[in-house]
Amino acid sequence: MTDHTAVLARLSQTEKAALQQRSDRAGLRHLAGYLAALALTTTLIVAQVPFWGVVMLPHGILLVFLFTLSHEATHQTPFATRWINEVVGHAIAPVLALPFLWFRYFHLAHHKWTNDPDRDPEIAGHPRPRDWRSYLIYLSGWSYWSAAFRGLFTTAFGTIDAAYLPARVHPRLRREARIVLAVQFCWLISLLWSPLALWLWIVPVLIGQPFLRLYLLAEHGLCPPVANMLENTRTTFTNRMVRWLAWNMPYHIEHHSAPNVPFHSLPDLHRHMRSHLVSTSDGYAEFTTDYARSLSRPPRIPQG
Repeated sequence: MTDHTAVLARLSQTEKAALQQRSDRAGLRHLAGYLAALALTTTLIVAQVPFWGVVMLPHGILLVFLFTLSHEATHQTPFATRWINEVVGHAIAPVLALPFLWFRYFHLAHHKWTNDPDRDPEIAGHPRPRDWRSYLIYLSGWSYWSAAFRGLFTTAFGTIDAAYLPARVHPRLRREARIVLAVQFCWLISLLWSPLALWLWIVPVLIGQPFLRLYLLAEHGLCPPVANMLENTRTTFTNRMVRWLAWNMPYHIEHHSAPNVPFHSLPDLHRHMRSHLVSTSDGYAEFTTDYARSLSRPPRIPQG
């Protein structure tokens, strides 16, 4: 079977250079649209327009899907200017309890050992849901938030021992975690005189998280633990709105095959790779149905 390296090798140097070209204009235009949507939902909630409580759901989805921008920023690809990537990544951190420097090392290890059950930090020691109970807990966001805050406090005040975190960055990781916790503490303290943090952050991210969990499960769920990115990662064919929300990350095989390609060029890379993709789904509803069926299967009984 053809692997992702062979597919990429068929691209000319000119094509590769064009695909890897980063752009402040493309990144800032996308970010401006995203922030405008957040500003709209924020305004509707603060103004308490009729049915403003319902607006917390799209507001929460927009907040939690900032994860996809943070993810892209770990690769330095959303913007051509390095410091813009850094500022954006660090600004998102308190919203998601996701320290940016820590996440960069975590995510690069995920790229190195994609879907390896023993070495990929996304699944090592805590595999994806295998039964309905673990699936529902996963979708609730409990696993994410409990691990996130436990990790924050451990990094800030405990022992940093993950193999993918080099000792030379431990002081920076500790300082970063403490800053994130301090910002979140200030937001919580603000509840003493205003409920805004509750309606603009706490409730929205809690109700928005299940949508991000469903989306993220499709990236590698039900994919085999092999080295070929065409198989161990999934591209999900979806509508323009979801691709916009997730910064084109539904083109996930393409991203893992060539992580230096910025979000705005992934559709072009997809056109080069589409006929070679192995793990795909025609939408998130199809993937979710397939995953649910995998949970419904009874365990195999060893023969003999």
